[in-house]
Amino acid sequence: MARPNTPAPPEKDDTVRPSRGKFRGMTTLWDISPAVHPGSPVFPGDTPLRQHWDATIGPDSAVNLSTLTFSPHIGAHADAPLHFDPQGAAIGTLALEPYLGLCRVIHAIDCGPLIEWAHLGAAVQGALPARVLVRTRRKAAVDHWDSRFSAFAPRTLEYLADLGVRLVGIDTPSVDPADSPDLPSHQVLRQRHLRVLENLVLDEVPAGDYELIALPLKLTTADASPVRAVLRAL
Repeated sequence: MARPNTPAPPEKDDTVRPSRGKFRGMTTLWDISPAVHPGSPVFPGDTPLRQHWDATIGPDSAVNLSTLTFSPHIGAHADAPLHFDPQGAAIGTLALEPYLGLCRVIHAIDCGPLIEWAHLGAAVQGALPARVLVRTRRKAAVDHWDSRFSAFAPRTLEYLADLGVRLVGIDTPSVDPADSPDLPSHQVLRQRHLRVLENLVLDEVPAGDYELIALPLKLTTADASPVRAVLRAL
């Protein structure tokens, strides 16, 4: 496929303008994070959620207190460069700006194994926000592991980076196929300094522009972090 003509990326306007709806001060929120619980699916080999109760309310304790053990790639999460680069930055050291601001949700439902540039269509014409989330599934696999998911073609990520995109998101477990041995799309993220969100739930979100809020935890040695990702109407 021929590379599309892409002009130099324009200056990104991250100004979030309030909705002009009937009820001033009220905006619609979409929660795009799956519920996280002991049955939440994880990538094969990752640690599922385990919860141990260290104390429970009763004669010997005034509080409930638990310990959680899980992979930071469970549920909606942000990968750090450290995940795919031995010299990469940990998630808690990254700037927060890419995870907060204007974004575009693009539907590429049933696109097949890879999201090619053609699947994004008119949604990437003209001015593009610095954050792009792609819906590939009719219904997110929130209660079981499914290895037959869509991932990004590396050149699609290259084209988005050329247009000034700083963060990409997807409603599947990874930007690379489950059986990919060398993770070429993750390597594009590294090379182009793109941030990424995986395992989003976009089932109820119409295509269009929103404000994204998906801040990772300040885990200063971790390769990823869960996020509570939400979209807010503009």
